[in-house]
Parts: sequence; structure tokens; C-alpha cells
Amino acid sequence: MKLAWHDTDVVDMPTTGTRITTLDGLVEVPGGYGAKLVWARTRAKDFRAEFAATGTPDSVTTCDLITLPYPTKFGLFRASSAIAPFVAITNRMLVVRWTESDGRQRVLLFEPSDHELGQNTPYFAALARRTPGMLRSLLVTEHGTVLGHLARLGIRPKDVDYLLFDHLHTQDLRRWVGTTSPQRDLDGDNAVEPAFPHARVIVQRHEMLSMSQLHPLQQPWYQPETYQDVRPDAFLPVDGSLILGPGVAIVETPGHVFGNQTLVLNTDTGIWASSENAIAAECLTPEHSRMPGIARWARNWRQEVVLNANTIETTADQYNSLILEKTLVDRSQTDPRFSSSSRPAS
Repeated sequence: MKLAWHDTDVVDMPTTGTRITTLDGLVEVPGGYGAKLVWARTRAKDFRAEFAATGTPDSVTTCDLITLPYPTKFGLFRASSAIAPFVAITNRMLVVRWTESDGRQRVLLFEPSDHELGQNTPYFAALARRTPGMLRSLLVTEHGTVLGHLARLGIRPKDVDYLLFDHLHTQDLRRWVGTTSPQRDLDGDNAVEPAFPHARVIVQRHEMLSMSQLHPLQQPWYQPETYQDVRPDAFLPVDGSLILGPGVAIVETPGHVFGNQTLVLNTDTGIWASSENAIAAECLTPEHSRMPGIARWARNWRQEVVLNANTIETTADQYNSLILEKTLVDRSQTDPRFSSSSRPAS
């Protein structure tokens, strides 16, 4: 499938932020996945101190978007003995604001999902067709929209600098970044004007390139056809881990998808991280879980984490990335048994 970007477009686009060299080199670590796990744990400890010294963002605001069912066998991979086929997950957007050293203010939206168009993702579209309308209305709760939350916060869409997703599963970004040609299903005879005209979508280069030729394991979760006419200049491909601003970082965490990335924040309540390698903080400390079977499974199999496993692209990498996240973050001040990491999946 031909997407809006070509290989040359991706290579030539500018980058942003400051590279985190402490986390470079995981791919080259010799000795297999066990050696890589030791490396990830060690380097995460080293980076913690570096990251804390970068400062803190001006504000971080959490905005609930939609609660929907997600298969238990995906979200709690192998660990759950619950009878219920689904768990309820809430897709949340983070609004992160910081000030650059030159005084410029930045706004980043993390996981600003257009959940209306996200329902066309092959997996969720098929699930909706099998679910009676009345039951579907009971299972899905819409809390708010991206633009509605921004209006409430007094943020103009034109002032948003960055859109960031840990990966592009389910995402249809046409309304956010605009298109170069008419979209029959959206605006009829007109190209789509971008809701965020000045925003760049930060995405790992690996994921951008992989979307032009998806593997069968990936196909149920992407909408590649929606990227054929998007504005290519709206995308900002990066390679690896970056400091974006004071207390704001992107950490490369391959696993759930090869191009997965984690948002890491240094706040007055400690260091937090968010990605979809796991669906909840409880999955990083399964020994404390009260959900059926989780703690026993972790004890029997000596597993430190429970993976989000709707796509098993590189399972051992995903495990190691979760350990890196778990090592980076602080403990929750509300309940110190749990890490300040992860969120319900989108």
C-alpha cells in the first residue's frame, strides 16, 4: 500500500529534542534476551538520575476520552483465570505543557485519539458487528472529546506543538493533521483541514516504514488506508529515545509493536511513564494483584510483569521494555506497592 510518505520523505524530515545516549545500544547487546534484560535494568537506573535533573514540565493534565471492552486474553496475557471475556479500559489523553530555555511554551498531546474514527479499526469494527446495539451502548462510555477537553483547558488547537502516541494502532489522524485530497467519508469534495495546523506527530521511524507493508499479525489493529492522503509534513520521525523538554522524554520501548515508544514525565509526585506494553500499573506489579489468577501466575512462572498481548511482535523485547519502564519510574504515592507506570490501552 502506498502511504503519503515515501522512504526518502522519512529519511529527510528534521528531528527534535536531545538524544538520550544512555539508552543507546540495546540492539547490539550480545548474549541473547537475558543479557538485554540486564542491560535494560541497569541503563534505566542510570537514566533515572539524568532525567530527574532535567526539571519538570509546567503542567500535566489527564483527560478521559472513552471506556470500552478489551479482551482479557489480550490485556492480561496468560495470567488471568477470570471467566469474564473482557476487561474495561479507559483511553486517556495527557496534556503536557512546558517552557523551553528560550521562553517558548510548548503543548504536547499524548494519546489524543479520535475515537469516533478509531472504531473503524478492523478488530473493533468486527467486534461491534457481533455485539447487539443495546449491549454495545452498555459496554462503551464516551467521557469527552479531544477538542472538547482542550476548550475546557483554554488551549487553542493552533497552539498545540506535538501529537504523540506510543504507537499508531487504531489511529486515524486525518481530522487532526489534514489531508492533501478530498476524503469521501469525511468532507466530501474537499480536502480535510487540519484541526491542529501547527502540530507534528512524533513517531518512531520503524513504525512509519512498517505500515507500508503490514504483517498479518498487525493488520487487525491498523488503519493504513487512512494514511494515503495525510499531509506528510505533519509527521516527525525519530530514531530512539529523546528528551523533549524539562521533565518530558520519549523512550524507545519496542515490543507491543517494534516502533513502540513510552512517554516519561518527571513531576512533583515522582517519575511516571505511560505506554501500551501493559494495560495498567497492576501489570507491572502482578504479585500484588487481586484479580483472579494474576498473583499466582506471576509466582509460579516467576514473571515480573504481565504483557498487553493483542499483537505479539517481539515478546521478549516487550518484557524487557516493561522492565525498563518499571525501573525508571517511582512508586505511587497513593499506594507504594504499585509503580507509577502504564495506563489503560487505547
